[in-house]
Amino acid sequence: MNDSRERNYAGVFDNRLGFGARPALIVIDFLQGYTSPGAPLFAEGVVRAVDESVALIAAARVAGLPVIHTRVLFHASGLDGGLFARKVPVLRSLVPGEPLAEFDPRVAPQEDELVIVKNYASAFFGTSLAATLTAAGIDTAILIGCSTSGCIRATAIDAIQHGFRPIVPRECVGDRHDGPHEANLFDINAKYGDVVDKAEVLSYLAQRFAGDA
Repeated sequence: MNDSRERNYAGVFDNRLGFGARPALIVIDFLQGYTSPGAPLFAEGVVRAVDESVALIAAARVAGLPVIHTRVLFHASGLDGGLFARKVPVLRSLVPGEPLAEFDPRVAPQEDELVIVKNYASAFFGTSLAATLTAAGIDTAILIGCSTSGCIRATAIDAIQHGFRPIVPRECVGDRHDGPHEANLFDINAKYGDVVDKAEVLSYLAQRFAGDA
């Protein structure tokens, strides 16, 4: 990070929220469209994030955390995509029956895990996620998935606006380019949540829930 930028933010935008008492793991849009070479949405950064997320998802399951997955899925007409699908036409390919709209098998939901369908960037916008987390007594949203500059950022902002602590393990989110990826991690950490190493999340789960697993 640029030293002058760090000094500019220090003491103003660098507070830490920390983990709460009841976390959930939100796995955002780990779809084959982002991890299949040659696909229009393919991103090496997302492939790396999927690889890094396998162990974290397994640890969350062992700890008994709610693991909630999101996916983008549009009607074949594209009508429910609104201006978002007009701005990013490739999203129109994420329709029922399209293999690229399916989950990457390495991080696919288990049968008992909730899957939320969304049409826009934030996992909260137009979905039941906030109500679901509130009803379950969740106070912390651990966010993994893609993309860092799009759906992760939008979900982190909405999470804190809904009263949940956003935690973003840096290795477990990915984007198409390192520039927006790093810039958005910096900004999320500065203003909306805590960007931490995956090892810190794994340690937290192991210590906090050792007696509950």
